[in-house]
Amino acid sequence: MPPLIFLIGVAGCGKTTIGREVAEHLGYAFIDADDLHPPENVAKMAGGTPLTDDDRWPWLTAVATAAAAGAEGGVVCACSALKRSYRRHLVAQAGRPIRFVLLHGPRDLLEQRLGHRYGHFMKPVMLDSQLATLEMPEPGEHVTVLGIDGSVADNTQRVLAALADG
Repeated sequence: MPPLIFLIGVAGCGKTTIGREVAEHLGYAFIDADDLHPPENVAKMAGGTPLTDDDRWPWLTAVATAAAAGAEGGVVCACSALKRSYRRHLVAQAGRPIRFVLLHGPRDLLEQRLGHRYGHFMKPVMLDSQLATLEMPEPGEHVTVLGIDGSVADNTQRVLAALADG
């Protein structure tokens, strides 16, 4: 298994929850990329304003740097990485391969999950902009796409199985 595993997707897909479980199972460190946003980004999102690419590039560099710093012991990172260019940037900045797993599900399920999430700066109203930004992987892009319709335990097992399959 690669030492850098990124669980990616829109808000509400379970990146953080499942990422923590996967990291614990593997004995890897866990990084929530949301924790690395500068205060300006958090304020924008908390106010319901989507980030621009200019807002994201420094943040993505910080995420890649943090992940690469812990790579020898293994890292699982929860990070939206919605565009192909963001994923390429993460790999380039980390300086090593990253295994991406895109957690993907229907809009109604995502809305339901976001409606039960409290205390997070990413507001449910921003789901539309995230879905519009999401670029599904193209052939040749090394991204595994997994559904999120199961329980946390089921979805965690799906991720672990996909990682074991290479």
